[in-house]
Amino acid sequence: MTLQISQRGKQYLKTAQTLLHTAKTMTDQAIADQLRALAEDYERRAEKATRDDAAKVLARPAVSAESEWLT
Repeated sequence: MTLQISQRGKQYLKTAQTLLHTAKTMTDQAIADQLRALAEDYERRAEKATRDDAAKVLARPAVSAESEWLT
């Protein structure tokens, strides 16, 4: 199953892209490396946010179906 990137995931990816772009313009290699590491962290956050958001969407119908069954 392919997941579409959630809005929250898109925001994390946008931040990661900005960090990577900034890292490319840095003359200080140590700071550039830190920015790249931070960008990788934001990419992981984007993946996790997308998975979490998808799980919430999938759980909603199950909760409403359960509440209908109980009534």
